[in-house]
Amino acid sequence: MSTDTLFHRITDYAHRADPYPLYAELRENGVARQEDGSYLVGTYHEIAALLHDPRISSDVRHLTDPGDALLRVGDLPPSFIGLDDPEHDRQRRIVMRPFGPPHSPGRIDALHGDITRIARELIDAFRGKDRIDLVDDFAYPLPVTVICGLLGVPREDVPQVRAWTNAVIAGLDFTPGTDPQRRRRAAGEARTAMAHYLEELAGSRRGHPSGDLLSALVNDAGPEGQLTTPELMTNAVLLLIAGHETTVNLITNGMLTFLRHPDVLARLRDEPELMPSAVEELLRYEPPVQLLPQRTPLTDVEVGGITVPRGAPLVLVLAAGNRDPLRFADPDRFDPARQDNQHFGFGSGIHNCFGAPLARIEARIALTELLRHLNTPRLVEDPPPYRRSPVLRGPRHLLVDRVGGG
Repeated sequence: MSTDTLFHRITDYAHRADPYPLYAELRENGVARQEDGSYLVGTYHEIAALLHDPRISSDVRHLTDPGDALLRVGDLPPSFIGLDDPEHDRQRRIVMRPFGPPHSPGRIDALHGDITRIARELIDAFRGKDRIDLVDDFAYPLPVTVICGLLGVPREDVPQVRAWTNAVIAGLDFTPGTDPQRRRRAAGEARTAMAHYLEELAGSRRGHPSGDLLSALVNDAGPEGQLTTPELMTNAVLLLIAGHETTVNLITNGMLTFLRHPDVLARLRDEPELMPSAVEELLRYEPPVQLLPQRTPLTDVEVGGITVPRGAPLVLVLAAGNRDPLRFADPDRFDPARQDNQHFGFGSGIHNCFGAPLARIEARIALTELLRHLNTPRLVEDPPPYRRSPVLRGPRHLLVDRVGGG
């Protein structure tokens, strides 16, 4: 099979630092059918319609050839993001019950002080260093500390969590010309090991409530009942991985964007009240989740004048839609005060990211504190080295020199 298809070029690591010209090509092509029978969609209005269309399934079992599912790793059942309603709605409601409104409306807001404290402690550790890695020294430890605290994962287990997470994310690397099977097997093994670890942790809290999310999931039955053991395992893995991986990219992409736009950086220092708007613009301009590679129609559907057959892989390139000039004025310009910013940074529709409120608070605090305490930061390398995944796109390292206090 030719490796020059649009999807192969988008997923080729050689284009990871700047995939946006390819996204523009995708928009010009409309709905792009690939040689493997998959369909790519990169225009805003078509993506929005598909994300809200009940005929579009998130369940890989509806693919004509589910054995080739890009996100299928391991033998565990899918988490709720890989299910359709009504089962998706049931599991999501159970998981959301201890996480946010309406049952637990104050949990995320109450974390504001803890997140600020963690951010400042990490920044304090910069003192005496002429060079820092904003990924390893800040953007990773901040959200992973927060989500582990929320779930009740002991701090000493965080290195193991990172190793498992890295293996799972590596399963999302489908760079053309490489054999993904070994990575997918390793991803499945890591996901299973993490699931058993979290099941054991949750089991230790059964009958002994401890105030964390795992404790609530095994002790606090709501109107929908409780998750089965396999459901608990797979959704706990989702909470742990999704609860920090995308935020790492959001914070890192944010600082990289600010450093590339010194005028924006200076403005945000002078006008910190603009940070919430700037974070929304980051979610549009450099979204941490670039594409949704696993959707399929439950029946033949027409998209942009093209009929996508039932069971065909449908890839929604969210980052391309976020820069569609038919929806956003001057879409390749970063505007921290942009209005009417209905981006796909957290998806849309019934699968809209359930962790969005936490990610927003973490990013606002993290970026505000970095701008407040880093004097004259300078990028060591631009573009920086990127992570391999085309789905969760962000720098693997972001080295910065000339760090000062203040």
